This record gives sequence, C-alpha cells and structure tokens, in this order.
Amino acid sequence: MRVLITGGATRLAQDLAKTLSIRHDVVLTDRVEQLPALDYQVETATLTHTGATNALVRGMDAIVHGADTGLGESESDRLDLAMRCTYNLLWAAAEEGVGRVVLLSSLQVLDGYDEDMTVTETWRPVPTTDLDVLSHYLSEYVCREFGRERKTGIICLRLGDLVWGDEGEGARSSSTLYFDDAAQAVERAMAAERLATGPDWKLLHIQSAVPGARFATANATDYLEYSPAERLG
Repeated sequence: MRVLITGGATRLAQDLAKTLSIRHDVVLTDRVEQLPALDYQVETATLTHTGATNALVRGMDAIVHGADTGLGESESDRLDLAMRCTYNLLWAAAEEGVGRVVLLSSLQVLDGYDEDMTVTETWRPVPTTDLDVLSHYLSEYVCREFGRERKTGIICLRLGDLVWGDEGEGARSSSTLYFDDAAQAVERAMAAERLATGPDWKLLHIQSAVPGARFATANATDYLEYSPAERLG
C-alpha cells in the first residue's frame, strides 16, 4: 500500500513511518519546512484547500492523520489543524479517491469519567478545554460528519497513553498503549474494508492488555482482529 502519514514532526508519526515502511510505501508529511532526513519520502504540506493538498494525497491507498503536533504551535494554529486542515485533507482524499483514512485520536477525550468505569465506544466524549484533548475531540467531530457523506472510509482510533519499548515495562496508567500495539492497530485499520451501508465511519478504542485496563477493546478485536500482547503493566 502507498500510505501518507501526517504529523511528521511527532515521534508517533515518525515511528509509525519506520514500522510501516517495512511493508508499505510511506510518505511522511508535516507543516514544518524541514523534517529530519529519513529513509522514506518526506513532504512539507500546509493542508490548505488547494491543488497542493490534492497532489499530496493523489495515488495514496490510505492516509494516517493525527491532529497532534510536535511543533509548539500557537493555540489557534493547533485548532486550525484539528478542524480546517483536517477537513481539507478529507476533501482532497475524497476527490482523489483515497479509500481509507485512519484518524489518530486519544482516549483522553473520555478522561472525565470515573477511573473505575469500563468505558466503551458508545459513551459520549467529555472533552475539557485542555488543548490536546480539545484538538482530538474536534478532529473526531470533523471526521464523523465527513464519514456520514460516505466520500471516503474513516476509522478513528482512540489511542491510550503511549509507551515506547525503550521505556521498559512497569507501573503504567489504566489506559497504557505500547507502541507496537498501536502500530498493529493502525496497519490493520489501513487495510480494513469500507462499510457497506450507513455512515462510513468507525470508532475504536485501542489500548494494551495491561492489568486494570480501563477501556474496552472488544470492538477493535472484532473489527480489526486487534490482538495486543499481554503486559505486566
């Protein structure tokens, strides 16, 4: 598959690109003028509503998009990425016939519920005004509305608290997500078939199998055959 990954300045995007490039043709992009030298194609893109965004997504089989940013941007710029830029990217994807968009959101949009509650995808988000949380929530809203038009297939993965392998195992949060589990979920979402009827939008919770796991991942198991490794913590 030919895959575009946005948010290239973040560690998550760069590590996803490194992992996915083993089996896929990966293009990494961000709004910064210069990304670090990598082993795969990198592009600078502002995600405006112009032909440049169409050219960026043209020929892609899938897009992995996150409203998170590693750029230290202003509040208005980050909200602009979550809403206007996300919309522009989806519009270009629809015009260019990209069949699958994977949105990387966060389980933080559900942090308002009590810790002892096992929360599923049917629970309504309770976003705060924290900019990280709000950006994820707004990007979900844009994608959900776009999915109702069935112009492209969208899977939203709400990711848990990310932990990388070089950080070791140990006491973590009840929504811990190890990177290799996240990468597995993303790759399977990229290849998932589009829904036959109804809104072309799927929302899935992704976290690792840790003791006291707070968020149910049964839907991801059923839909993606997501199978996280059992963890000690």
